[in-house]
Amino acid sequence: MCGRYTLRTRLNQLLQIYGAQSEVELTPRYNIAPTQDVAAIRATADATSRELVLLHWGLIPSWAKDPKIGNRMINARGETVAEKPSFRAALKRRRCLVLADGFYEWRKEGKAKQPYYIHMKDEEPIAFAGLWEHWRGNGLTIESCTIITTSANQLMSDLHDRMPVILSGNDIDTWLDPQIEDADTLLPMLDPYPDNEMEAYPVSTLVNSAKNERSECVEPVDA
Repeated sequence: MCGRYTLRTRLNQLLQIYGAQSEVELTPRYNIAPTQDVAAIRATADATSRELVLLHWGLIPSWAKDPKIGNRMINARGETVAEKPSFRAALKRRRCLVLADGFYEWRKEGKAKQPYYIHMKDEEPIAFAGLWEHWRGNGLTIESCTIITTSANQLMSDLHDRMPVILSGNDIDTWLDPQIEDADTLLPMLDPYPDNEMEAYPVSTLVNSAKNERSECVEPVDA
């Protein structure tokens, strides 16, 4: 799964990398948690460009009666995303990139759980494959998202049996193309990312609490 991550990359760098425009402001984040607003890239409404927007993390289907359902939908399994009623419409028409530069996972060590920070060896930003939805009800309008997960690569398998889907290269352009709706084109992209381009190291249990939002969260510690 993916339940915590970071985004420290500067906004202007993200806009340049992903060819997007934005009116939002970003500050460095060291411990992003579910139900918070997160940075995502998607096609604009007229499909002529890309925009960086803030979305509520925890997808709320348009048909949901209670927005609290989103608390259980922070992740979507890639193996079933084309079939589940909560996600299949978004897979066709509302795909996005959830932006990060690393994420956390916990490994059980005896009775304790040791958090690890996983990131790219070259320190480049990460584009998680995401879906977004537009919900209205109770006088509210909420745009929300979920992160798609897949089976773990060799690096991640020591920590957890799942990992977020990471997109790169031409897959990013395909994922964000609103003209593409065919699951046969999209689903093959939801594979584990090559582990030889990633690394993981143990970090402080500070990250266990979402209230801790500072650089110490990503500093290495002795496991």
